Amino acid sequence: MTATVLTAETLIHRYADDIAYVAQQPPATDLAALISQLDTAAPRYEAAGINGHEDLETASSYLDEALRATGADRDVFLRRAHDLLRPLVWDMTQEYRTDVGD
Repeated sequence: MTATVLTAETLIHRYADDIAYVAQQPPATDLAALISQLDTAAPRYEAAGINGHEDLETASSYLDEALRATGADRDVFLRRAHDLLRPLVWDMTQEYRTDVGD
């Protein structure tokens, strides 16, 4: 069985809209923009009392490492970030939307 390749573009596609909503910016179109928006969104989730913001900060660090890495190392950092973002982003954003009355 082969593993699915996870790319930066895949992560951006999956998470940019939700993160951009909280960051109050247009959706990220590249990894650097997604990192910046995660860094903006994490304290906003925290201020709203939403658990998981620490994992978003860690995911942002992994993505930052992925920017500098190549090959298998880049794949590892992207996978680590995805493993943190996947179970959190959608739920956290829905909770944030409810908290702000959207």
